[in-house]
Amino acid sequence: MACDMKLRSSSSLPNLLLSSLNLLLLVLASASFAPVFLLRTSPTSSGWALFTVSSTTVLSSLLGFFSQLTRLCFVTHVFFILASSVGQALSFLALFLRPEPSLQLLGSDRSRKEQRVLMKVEEALLLGMFLVQSLVLVSACAVQRWWLRQYEEVEAEREASARKRNRRMARVQEEAIANAEAVARELEEKTRRGKQGRWAKNDFEGRGREA
Repeated sequence: MACDMKLRSSSSLPNLLLSSLNLLLLVLASASFAPVFLLRTSPTSSGWALFTVSSTTVLSSLLGFFSQLTRLCFVTHVFFILASSVGQALSFLALFLRPEPSLQLLGSDRSRKEQRVLMKVEEALLLGMFLVQSLVLVSACAVQRWWLRQYEEVEAEREASARKRNRRMARVQEEAIANAEAVARELEEKTRRGKQGRWAKNDFEGRGREA
């Protein structure tokens, strides 16, 4: 119980940091939906591609929370981080390096100025998601490694305590066996002495009758 409390208390600060990054990522990913639908209410295939990137990022952040709570799905979480990071990078490069073709593919009916503003907002959100997602990846791997090391130390302490307890129990058993053997020897000695006394008495009585 003490080892479990130590493990939970020592892991609170790294978990808080990772939770903050996942929460920030979730906010950025949720905000990135807005420019897509503001450019066009019924997105084109390019708009749905951006929507998919944002959705994958949201799923990745939620999976990060679940992984922190249960210590499960770490590999799946890393997979979604990498997949969403690739999508964020490719989407940002497409919007940043080829803005005019990207606007045409998005097929917005808004004015050119509004389109560019919304596209810049989407670029900023994609870049922010990519940077935060990178920090999440590094932090998640570091926290996972750190947590495993702490868990191994706690398990080592448990094993050491178990060995001490076993040695103590073995010592108590040995002392109990030694005491039992000593009592048995004492009883045996008393019994032998009693028999010798009776034999001596009988022998004395027999000699007295003969005399």
